[in-house]
Amino acid sequence: MNISRILHAIIDYLSGIFLLLAPWLFQFEHVVSARLIVITVGLMIVMMSLLTRYEGGFQKIISMKTHLFIDVIIGVFLAASPWLFNFYREVLVPPLFIGGLGILFGLFTEKKSQEEKAQETLVLDKYRFRKSRSRRRKV
Repeated sequence: MNISRILHAIIDYLSGIFLLLAPWLFQFEHVVSARLIVITVGLMIVMMSLLTRYEGGFQKIISMKTHLFIDVIIGVFLAASPWLFNFYREVLVPPLFIGGLGILFGLFTEKKSQEEKAQETLVLDKYRFRKSRSRRRKV
């Protein structure tokens, strides 16, 4: 199962905005630790998306490989946060849902763009062509 980088970018922005709004949408703004964690992680997701070298990035500073690794780390942290910070009785669904999405998308998103794959194919084809020409000369 490969998730496209474009879909990943869309989900990044939507999940970041969802986390920023979650305390008020799910009425847990009074649970300070949960509110701070989901807002902080939401901001991190949006900022990382803006800075990633992928179809949804604007500054293209962070590599996609690094982005995906951080997605998994954030996902595990977010999914575990209700128990780590003892707010699992009041707030469970938003951090668990977005944390799970982060883990899945971090593990199953394509790491290379179509452009990078095409470039890699060109390099391999060029190498194979040179290798086949050198074999013909030896015969």
